[in-house]
Amino acid sequence: MALTIDITGVAQERFLFTPSPLAELTSMLHALSEPGHHPALHGWIAATSASLKPELSERLIEADFLWRSARADFFVPGRPRATLAGELDEVDRFDDDAYVFSALITTSCGSTPLRRLFSRETALELALARGPRQAEFAERLLADPPRVRAWVRRLLEDCEQAFFAESWARVQHQLAADSRHKADLLAHHGLSAMLDAVSPSVSLQDNRIVVDKLQDNATTAHGSGVTFIPSAFGYPHLLVVHAPGWRPVIQYPVAESGLPHPVPLHLVQRRIDALAHPVRRRLARTLARGPHTTGELADAWQLTAPEVSRHLAVLKQAGLVTVSRRGRYVLYQLDLTVCARLGADFVEAILR
Repeated sequence: MALTIDITGVAQERFLFTPSPLAELTSMLHALSEPGHHPALHGWIAATSASLKPELSERLIEADFLWRSARADFFVPGRPRATLAGELDEVDRFDDDAYVFSALITTSCGSTPLRRLFSRETALELALARGPRQAEFAERLLADPPRVRAWVRRLLEDCEQAFFAESWARVQHQLAADSRHKADLLAHHGLSAMLDAVSPSVSLQDNRIVVDKLQDNATTAHGSGVTFIPSAFGYPHLLVVHAPGWRPVIQYPVAESGLPHPVPLHLVQRRIDALAHPVRRRLARTLARGPHTTGELADAWQLTAPEVSRHLAVLKQAGLVTVSRRGRYVLYQLDLTVCARLGADFVEAILR
């Protein structure tokens, strides 16, 4: 499964690399509303949450479906500006229909059939599933878009004063440097090298940018190009705006020391499938205790050597065992580091 962006005929100068204050603010808001997604930000989340005035916290809860499980597309601009105010001015230029649609039917849940069937009833049903306060907010947005849009803008401006300005000042230079680095990679080493640096989960296949995500969607960059926005608060998410008619945007987490590289979804699945077999789990139990030969494993579990070899091959292909030699003996051992990361890799893959 993957999300693809067709870039046939897109000139190199149409790839844009730049930070976005609005995209980073809504990344922060998502982290505050879903702290379990972002254990690496625990300190920042705890300190920021504790510093918020109760009135602002209540308003954030009221509007959090705009960034909690997914983000409204206009929060990840295709052509970012230097300041939050400048980007909010751009959002104000959207007509009410586009704003309401993007706010209530986000890219991640907005499949083509759902978008065709968009109605007041559909929007309210989706909002109600997120809670009565969100349903009430959606009703107000549908009834009086200008008033609610102004309310949302004031909320984001208050967030800027409360915590965003300080946090943005800390990371904006890092994000700008990362953007320049990606632009240099594209200019001197090509698109494939640049995408590898954006994320191991992003690759070039023929004339398509392929993003390793647990969904099947496609869009095109013909005539517009693609925007790449680095984020210091986005990990482990790899956000892609792919709504029809919108300029495709990829918001990616900047690389940080200590954070593991994302594991491709197909490899996570292969590892889970490998350990689903009861015989391979028994072999893994023995291999976790130390290196063993095929013969030792066969004797320990009353299996034939060919049976053990077949199961070991599956574990090896999944990257779950290491192989070493001791004289004429081939020894297998469970890679405990990889196994210990499997749960986290699975969570990060489905959150990506």
